[in-house]
Amino acid sequence: MKINKKDLFLTLLLPIQIVLVQIAGKHPAIVERYYSDGFYPIIAAFFRILFGWIPFSFGDIVLASLLFWLLRFIYKLIKNRAENWVPKMLQLTAVLSVLYGCFYLFWGLNYYRMPLAKNLGYDQTKYTTQQLIHTTEQVIEQLNFYQQKIAQNDSLRVINPYSQQQMYEMALEGYQNLAQDFPTLNYKHPSVKSSLMSGLQSYMGTGGYFNPLSGEAQINERIPKTGYPTTICHEMAHQIGYAAENEANFIGFLAANYNEDLYFKYASYRMAFGYLITEVRKRDPKAASELWQTPHLGILKDFQNSNQFWKAYQNPFEPWVKKGYDAYLKANKQEKGTDSYNYVVDLFISYFELNS
Repeated sequence: MKINKKDLFLTLLLPIQIVLVQIAGKHPAIVERYYSDGFYPIIAAFFRILFGWIPFSFGDIVLASLLFWLLRFIYKLIKNRAENWVPKMLQLTAVLSVLYGCFYLFWGLNYYRMPLAKNLGYDQTKYTTQQLIHTTEQVIEQLNFYQQKIAQNDSLRVINPYSQQQMYEMALEGYQNLAQDFPTLNYKHPSVKSSLMSGLQSYMGTGGYFNPLSGEAQINERIPKTGYPTTICHEMAHQIGYAAENEANFIGFLAANYNEDLYFKYASYRMAFGYLITEVRKRDPKAASELWQTPHLGILKDFQNSNQFWKAYQNPFEPWVKKGYDAYLKANKQEKGTDSYNYVVDLFISYFELNS
């Protein structure tokens, strides 16, 4: 039984990497200064320049190749009845060690940076239900305004006329405008693409994902287009180093809202309303029911259309996928797992109170 020294070295390196990441997680100020504002912007720009010009998703091919390698590895292990299993398991852990190191070096350490609210100067305190309801009312007012402005009839559903590629290019304008007020949210070197695995993403219940191994933002091209702008801007927020889902949601809202295009503005308030009304329902179901009576009929039709889309892709495996992603988020300093997305609500309240 011959053991590959390189595989052994990489395997022994894995626990050391895990310990170093945990140590880094206890020093967010250092991570912010030397990684998020130091090394990461350089490596991120490199990857976006390197792969951004390719018309298809290179990251999807990388993931598909890794999945193929893993399935082939398992097949050969079973076929050979686990013969020489020690060197083979070392080979597997060596690959995991490389992937773990690349993940945190290329992007993952951003999970441990300083909170966005602190960088933006938001004094976040526990918000009251009344504050929540008031912010929701403000958002509904703006949502109604842009729906009426686009559709010219409060009963008509908004139909986004742009192609996915057009929206990828348009999203950059919002970030350029945003950087004038928030220089830390500057975005350069676009690398946003439709995912080659959009069908799979639909069955997994995801609208997009960021691939840290290629620096690309990959969007599910099948999702309803009224919510497409905020999905794009959300994944672009991951690209500029904001790993936490609630922070990427908030930046996605801002970037879409700062865009001059009406469909982007509509999408921004649409997304904000979705998160706010969900939180109101948890705190005060009666108030949530009353608030649902105030959006225009065309907006209600829009949400109904989205619900029908996702219902068509429901399957027995989706909950397991979400559980896996929930565990992944909890392992990366997002204690609430997939519920972390909903933590965007306090950022919305801080923003609207400062800008009302």
